[in-house]
Amino acid sequence: MYKSILVAIDGSQTSELALKEAVHLAKGLGARLLIVNVVDEVNFNWAEYPNLTEIWDALVASGRALLGKAAATAAEAGVAADTRLVELDKLGDRVPEALAREADAWPADLIVVGTHGRRGLSHVFLGSVAEGIVRVATKPVLLIRSPKITA
Repeated sequence: MYKSILVAIDGSQTSELALKEAVHLAKGLGARLLIVNVVDEVNFNWAEYPNLTEIWDALVASGRALLGKAAATAAEAGVAADTRLVELDKLGDRVPEALAREADAWPADLIVVGTHGRRGLSHVFLGSVAEGIVRVATKPVLLIRSPKITA
């Protein structure tokens, strides 16, 4: 069934739940994982920070550390996993499109992503990477909700 599973992580509780589910699926199916973290330069408010290079380097280092921790989680479960840090630096490039491109290029059979399940104004203002992935992905998407819904 699924032999290549891409899981998107961002350090949130829901992405940790998504990683846990992806590892569980991969182990049960004998599938391989691609764990992806996206660092988004374009949508970051650079005007607030005087040293742009230092901030960017910190974001990249944080993404790499997150990927290392996730790879260790997969390895502990006996699941083969690759990691990829995606750096968005083109105006108009968005996280959902970047993840869908990675899923197509790898190629993944399934995309696993956490969703906060926001509704109302918080959804309008914060948007949803998960919703964006569902809209643009050419692969099946498994959404993992957080146990606590925030409004």
